[in-house]
Amino acid sequence: MKVVTLFKHRVFNTVLLISLLQGYASLACAALNIQHWTTAEGSEVYFVENHALPMMDVSINFRAGSAYDQPDSSGAAALTHHVMGMAAGGLAEETLTNRFADVGAVLGGSFDADRASFKLRTLTSEQQAALDAFTLVLHQPDFPEAVVSREQARIVAALQEAETEPDSIAQKAFMQAVYGMHPYSLDQNGEVGTVPSLTVSQLRQFYQSHYTAKSAVIALMGDLTPDQARQIAQRLSAGLPAGPAVADIPAVPALSAPKLKKVPHPAMQAHILVGQPGNKRGDADFFALYVGNYILGGGGFVSRLTEEVREKRGLAYSVYSYFMPMSQLGPFQIGLQTKKEQSEEALKLVMATVQKFVDQGVTEKELAAAKDNLIGGFPMRIDSNSKILEYLNMIGFYKLPLDYLDSFNDKVAAVTVQQVNDAFKRRIHPEHFATVIVGAE
Repeated sequence: MKVVTLFKHRVFNTVLLISLLQGYASLACAALNIQHWTTAEGSEVYFVENHALPMMDVSINFRAGSAYDQPDSSGAAALTHHVMGMAAGGLAEETLTNRFADVGAVLGGSFDADRASFKLRTLTSEQQAALDAFTLVLHQPDFPEAVVSREQARIVAALQEAETEPDSIAQKAFMQAVYGMHPYSLDQNGEVGTVPSLTVSQLRQFYQSHYTAKSAVIALMGDLTPDQARQIAQRLSAGLPAGPAVADIPAVPALSAPKLKKVPHPAMQAHILVGQPGNKRGDADFFALYVGNYILGGGGFVSRLTEEVREKRGLAYSVYSYFMPMSQLGPFQIGLQTKKEQSEEALKLVMATVQKFVDQGVTEKELAAAKDNLIGGFPMRIDSNSKILEYLNMIGFYKLPLDYLDSFNDKVAAVTVQQVNDAFKRRIHPEHFATVIVGAE
């Protein structure tokens, strides 16, 4: 299902200037120095100092994603996160919005199955006023009844619309097929039947239990000294709920048999998704699977799936595969769209291509080309403060090594044919794939 945009960025008059400046903020990977410490309240902090621009980026991540919902209250996590940024500290929505706008700051956020985050971007000259408003959102969310009711209606309308869209239907059915009763199967935005029944009391309870200091990961990037960064992190951590750290998401069981779900739909094309639980952050096989998948279906026009399905047979305009590592095993997914009358043929070809890939592996030539492309494109992934901040978030939240970015290309370069072939043989089992076809003949 298409994810509903529940937390909207507040974009104000001075954002254009900040966005233009962003393109000039970059650090060489080799020079990246990540400082790490823990606040008195137990929040993990990750900081990169960069005085190239008079800007500060800060984010705070919590174990508060949709996988922490219960089936009968699905959507509580997303609604909590969404409404937190709308009214806080006794300030109405418009007043809170103006607090950020008046100093040219940008409040943002992100939400997925694992985590919920809030982000602040501000000029360092205005950081105190911006942080004042930011801490209200984090420490004193109000959850007004009127706002909650209004947003529930909006979310339900978006969910109802998504129920008519083949790509959303396919994605939701795929996650349910892959994860069964595991919380990763829950729709990130909830269900039409659960969202309207959520109460303000439930949202406040979710906030108190999941937005705790002991579960928070704070990332700071930009024009700050280490002492300033420590003061900011301490301020953010000190006002959070003092409850215990949130428990880990339960492990994901493997698929022991194939699953097939066909969903009728009037769309002109069939939407096909196949896959299984894949890997998680920090996985020992991460780099072998990452490089191998580039060859299989992640490399666009140079991938095996594209060559077989599009170039040789013309069965689809595009076909892809990817791993989505998460706290537990995230999905390994292959997707394509094709004419309804060709859906069975296309699916058989995809499965045969994957099986051959697992059975016979990759060649030295394919591996060399994949590594060159991945290594060559890496600098574009860390060419701004905001991109580096996202990596700090990932490193901190998933407890990856502090040299993760510095060593990334070296680890890609070190991957061997044997490692790729061994990892795919052990980890990928086409005979147990879950398959979803929306718009099948």
